[in-house]
Amino acid sequence: MTPDTATAARLVDDLVALMQLEPQGGDRFLAQSEDIGTPAVFGGQVLGQSLMAANLTVGADRPVHSMHAYFLLPGEHAPIEYSVDRVRDGRSFTTRHVVARQQERIIFEMSASFQTVDDGVEHQIDMPEVAGPDGLVSELDQRIALGDRLPEPWRSKAIEPHGIEYRRVQPDDLLAPVPRPASDSAIWLRAVAPLPDDPMVHRALLAYASDHGLLRAAMLPHGLSFMTGQVRPASLDHAMWFHRDFRLDDWLLYVLDSPSASGARGLCRGSIYTRDGRLVASTAQEGMLRIRALKK
Repeated sequence: MTPDTATAARLVDDLVALMQLEPQGGDRFLAQSEDIGTPAVFGGQVLGQSLMAANLTVGADRPVHSMHAYFLLPGEHAPIEYSVDRVRDGRSFTTRHVVARQQERIIFEMSASFQTVDDGVEHQIDMPEVAGPDGLVSELDQRIALGDRLPEPWRSKAIEPHGIEYRRVQPDDLLAPVPRPASDSAIWLRAVAPLPDDPMVHRALLAYASDHGLLRAAMLPHGLSFMTGQVRPASLDHAMWFHRDFRLDDWLLYVLDSPSASGARGLCRGSIYTRDGRLVASTAQEGMLRIRALKK
């Protein structure tokens, strides 16, 4: 289901507004939360907002190149305060540490590194050959098509249009996926309407989107779906590296794999490419994967 032009613009405006933080003084910032139907606040929201908070204390001549974060406690669908520690300002690199709090509880912490724009050697891994986004069904349409099969907790927020559209290259059955290799997963994604030109908005929203579908790569070999309630997933940490400029309102390919799962945890990795094959970002995340016994 593609939203009309006015609705798409409103949805994207809402996402951009979500990344806008209110200064509280002393490198502290307040941000609002959205409710996308998950029990706790969406981890991608906190990733993007923390990146914006760090960036507000850094000059525009030093774009972010990496972030490393830990999810410490589930966040509530409520305002979040971000406090920034100016760890280091060097000749080429700047380091910031960000702590996110709700009601004095530390729910998240992140370190980010920023660098002046420098020349150097270049190479990248080639983008795999996959089907393009045109003609692929969106995840939203997949959920809507489930009808009465869609579990009760997903029947409201999960079938509402969103500011970012996701299309799986191989659109599995969302409730009963067929087991396949952990290296066989890719998602096309983009904002559904034009974004502002500010590169930091695109980076923050890509951090937001990068938490979508990543942990699923560890479920693929086992035919598991978190939508059925058989798995209790939770992101434990998240790392991201920004390699090249991009626009999130153009299609990006998120190629995912999972090299290992053990100890009720799964490790997942992602490579993000532009449609013409430029590698623009990489991700890594370990998440908790606890299996529940389903009621018969």
